[in-house]
Amino acid sequence: MESTSVFFIEQNLLPFQFVIGEAAGYKESCEVIRSMRLRGAGAIGALAGFAMAQACLEASVADYQSFIQHARHEIEQTRPTARNLFYATEKVFSAGKKSPAEAVREAQHLAANDALASLKIGEYGNALIREGCRILTHCNAGWLAFVDWGTALSPVFLAHDQGKKVFVFVDETRPRNQGARLTAWELQNAGILHKIIADNAAAYFIAQGKIDLVITGADRIAANGDTANKIGTLEKAIIAKEYGIPFYIAAPLSTFDHDCPTGKDIPIEERDPEEILFMEGPDHSGRIHRILTSSPGSGALNPAFDVTPSKYISGFITEKGILIPGKESIQNLIKQQL
Repeated sequence: MESTSVFFIEQNLLPFQFVIGEAAGYKESCEVIRSMRLRGAGAIGALAGFAMAQACLEASVADYQSFIQHARHEIEQTRPTARNLFYATEKVFSAGKKSPAEAVREAQHLAANDALASLKIGEYGNALIREGCRILTHCNAGWLAFVDWGTALSPVFLAHDQGKKVFVFVDETRPRNQGARLTAWELQNAGILHKIIADNAAAYFIAQGKIDLVITGADRIAANGDTANKIGTLEKAIIAKEYGIPFYIAAPLSTFDHDCPTGKDIPIEERDPEEILFMEGPDHSGRIHRILTSSPGSGALNPAFDVTPSKYISGFITEKGILIPGKESIQNLIKQQL
């Protein structure tokens, strides 16, 4: 049988260790997504597509259709809020009905498109960034979160490459600290000026007039423009609106869910409370340890995402241009761009 391995960056080990992981079959790929060893909207979508292709390669001729149908359901249960996951799984599943080879081709095609879309998002978003711009981000939506470039950070990378002086305020993004661990690591490696801030410090810096622009990614965008993103995004949008700071969502068109009418219809993933109660990091020898940082015996609530109503969003930076929510529906705006 043809090799079904998919290789990925072990994000749970960053920034302390850079390790390439291997998922040898679709079930292993599901575990990688579920445990957030790989995370980020585009990266999840790409791996979900490859997981679906893996299932097609693993299925026997006798029960091919039932096997890949069951695998599709299993893949889609790993991260229920992530729209790109469902988009990729559906596309590769449809191709896989023809043959495993078609499934592999479609998965590779989707991954390549993700990188191209991210680059175009950077080009359009770069127009919003002026010299000396001070930008607030939340969570991680850089190249680690996609096949390449990213969404929210893609305009920042291109602005920096063009010689613009930019400064990024990096929300730590509790409970898993994707900002402090991943976004900061990407910016540091790119030589972009930045500082990590506590999640609840953003309002302070906005009120001080030290932030010019907010850009975040998205995990699912409803038909009316309501947007699900990493928990804590909603409060940043409300604060930005109050102080007149532009708040943009950067996302490819594959993140828009036209079958989801409003944000109330977006399923919100509830994750393990231990993500809040414990933290991890290396000791002086580099070994990573997990320690309890909360009151022993106390429980926690851990919604992974919140939903930002479209009224707080200045625009959507997509690979086809910047969509401005308003009287026109998101569907009509996308049709106009296409």
